[in-house]
Amino acid sequence: MGYGKRIDTLCSLLAPVKTFADVGCDHGFCTEYMLENGLCEYAVFSDISKGSLAKAEALLAPFVAAEKAKSVLGGGFYGVPSDIDEVLIAGMGGAEIIAILSDSKTGFMPKRFVLQPMLNADKVRKFLLENGGYIERDFTFADGKFYDVIVGGRAGEKQTAPYTDDEYEFGRENLQTKPAAFVERTKKQLANLETYLAAANMQEESRKQLIQRKKRLQGVLDICD
Repeated sequence: MGYGKRIDTLCSLLAPVKTFADVGCDHGFCTEYMLENGLCEYAVFSDISKGSLAKAEALLAPFVAAEKAKSVLGGGFYGVPSDIDEVLIAGMGGAEIIAILSDSKTGFMPKRFVLQPMLNADKVRKFLLENGGYIERDFTFADGKFYDVIVGGRAGEKQTAPYTDDEYEFGRENLQTKPAAFVERTKKQLANLETYLAAANMQEESRKQLIQRKKRLQGVLDICD
């Protein structure tokens, strides 16, 4: 695909659909990928930033002219129909993604989604499974930094077995398949925690909590060995 590892990974997870929406599209590369490869018939690409949307509009101008794509200046699902077949939301915080999905005026659980939260992936997983969604893929990958991606859709015939606390925090697929990026990130988290515990002065209760966190991370790594 040639967009760079992060965008290529996201594109590889997108399914052929009739209609597609890229929310917070930034450069518009994922929409270009879908349209150029005939993976959707029509796309909506949106961003709250005029500058970002202008970049995407320039890239996607031929598709807009052919009425195969539409640009929307606005936040969240503004301008995105709730019957859209597939939604990509990438590069936002987990709290922001949850706010988009749960917005009282425009929010909905997409038929199919690819979500890439920059923070709080655990909260996104929990929200999805508690609000009519299912999770089909859920893993960590690396491209200069570590990223979590969650693939799934609106629950119906497809359902997700209940998650454990560890699966919410770390991702079920990570714990089952132990991808190298997930193991590397967990090792770095553990090393940083050990360094902090050795150097910092703190209240006893705080130290106990961090020691418990250390044991939990070590337990995850033990499973991955």
